[in-house]
Amino acid sequence: MSDARWLAGLEEQARARLPAPVFEYVVQGARDSTTADAAAASWRRWVLHPRVLRDVTTVDVSTDVLGRRTAVPFGVAPSTLQRAIHPDGELAVARAVAAADGLLVVSSNAGTPFRQIGETGVRWWVQSYLPADRTLAEPLLHRAVEAGADAVVLTVDTPVVGTKYARNPEGTVIWDVVDPALLRVNFDPGYDDAPGSEKALDLGPHDLDWLTTTTGLPVVVKGVLRGDDAARAVDAGAAAVWVSNHGGRQLDRAVSTAAALPGVVAAVAGRVQVYVDGGVRSGLDVATALALGADTTFLGRLPLYALVEGEPGVRRMLAELHAQTLETLRLCGATRVDDTRGLIDPQPFAGL
Repeated sequence: MSDARWLAGLEEQARARLPAPVFEYVVQGARDSTTADAAAASWRRWVLHPRVLRDVTTVDVSTDVLGRRTAVPFGVAPSTLQRAIHPDGELAVARAVAAADGLLVVSSNAGTPFRQIGETGVRWWVQSYLPADRTLAEPLLHRAVEAGADAVVLTVDTPVVGTKYARNPEGTVIWDVVDPALLRVNFDPGYDDAPGSEKALDLGPHDLDWLTTTTGLPVVVKGVLRGDDAARAVDAGAAAVWVSNHGGRQLDRAVSTAAALPGVVAAVAGRVQVYVDGGVRSGLDVATALALGADTTFLGRLPLYALVEGEPGVRRMLAELHAQTLETLRLCGATRVDDTRGLIDPQPFAGL
């Protein structure tokens, strides 16, 4: 099987090898999974207009992300229960991302201590939800800073956790069977029982300043789908805006990130960087997102499917995605990421 077909077959491989509740946790979306199921196809509705008669002998797919160069224009998005997929969990992903000279975003719910992740040498950011009592978040954030995180990603689309339906034949949900030791190891003992530990319902622009002051790190706002919200985040001090619908796991029927990205890019107007995730499965998807104005892309489910094979699987996935992105830029007549701008058909969702 060629590497290209291997990449496309990762989901089915994960379905065959993971326990049903674990696989369901990875793939499920909120409610009827309308948004989650549409994510990958939404990128294919954009049409590329390639340039020709360009020298593409040398192509550089590296990109600047918050002032530091990464060798690839994609990173790994935060996700929970990686150790339920493979015992090495976040460490396997971190080592693979470090080898690719990429960027890793670590979930606050991670099952591996931040210190161990930092010791892999990977460049990483910490993802955070804020509780009703903001001070309860401080110990975890300080641990992340001490372990070398160089940005905070504030998830803003989760005032409550979206409802999800069990679909495996047994009707078992992951939380009925998961070992509690596989997640949330960076929180203080007793955190979940503390008054004010529930997710904040009053999240607002002021929280960006609080996070910056508390950590001394730039804050990336994740979960933005509207241009006006993106502009508000920038006005409040966001270092970057991340277009995301949480993998379709929060509000079902939310707009796809492929459709939302251009409006957010226009509203931000170059004041800060814009990132995107959601259904990115190939180098064609990466190039399409870059052409639409994203400064980098993030991968959610794809690394989890590859993690079934541990660190070697994630390394192979990243290498194949790099190769596909390189080939796509060559075929588009682009020698660097900035050359992708303007390669999209001006009519949104024009079709082939």
